[in-house]
Amino acid sequence: VPYWTYDAETTTIYQGERGDDYQVQETYLAVENGREVERTRLVTRTRWTSTAGTVARFFDDVLVLASRSLPQDVTERLEPWDLAHLTPYQEDYLSGFRSEMYQVTLEQGFERAREIMAATIRRDIERDIGGDHQRIRATDTRYGDISFKHILLPVWLSAFRFRDKTYRFLVNGRTGEVQGERPYSPWKIALAILLAALLAGGGFALWQRYAAVQQHLPTPGVRIYHGSS
Repeated sequence: VPYWTYDAETTTIYQGERGDDYQVQETYLAVENGREVERTRLVTRTRWTSTAGTVARFFDDVLVLASRSLPQDVTERLEPWDLAHLTPYQEDYLSGFRSEMYQVTLEQGFERAREIMAATIRRDIERDIGGDHQRIRATDTRYGDISFKHILLPVWLSAFRFRDKTYRFLVNGRTGEVQGERPYSPWKIALAILLAALLAGGGFALWQRYAAVQQHLPTPGVRIYHGSS
């Protein structure tokens, strides 16, 4: 199966916000034994501050499927590939096997590679921002030292028919990883949903019974300590 791999140096300038959690004491009213009483609790809030910075990363062998005849989501699940042991192409490798020409151009492949890189760059930015939460407002990524390889990877391809529909499955010819399409039974799915609903309903009924019992128990003394955080 034809693939492209891309190498690139990336530098990304970003703007965003860092969120740091803190706790404050809050007073609220609750109904206990039919009476309204005042209680206190700790509430988590987030303090946001503006931030900006730069992250850099070198990407090595970002893999992009160059075929349109195979399901991309299934084929991508065959990863990871042992790309460290690629060897120069020889015609003997294809003796007795079929191969196809790439159907995704070099430029189209790089657009997909940029999407793959973007997910990693986003995680790098979130780590650089730090804090408990992160918001990314804007990014500007520059790519340098871009290089590529056109490679062929071994995939076993087969299919089976079930109720007049064909389902394909693929096998990574290097690692043996198997991925594919499969039929789903609507009856089994419906049964699973029904069982989940029954379990949820049973749990809710037990919780209501527990709450009713608790209402008839004497309320223990409560001490509230006021302080700053």
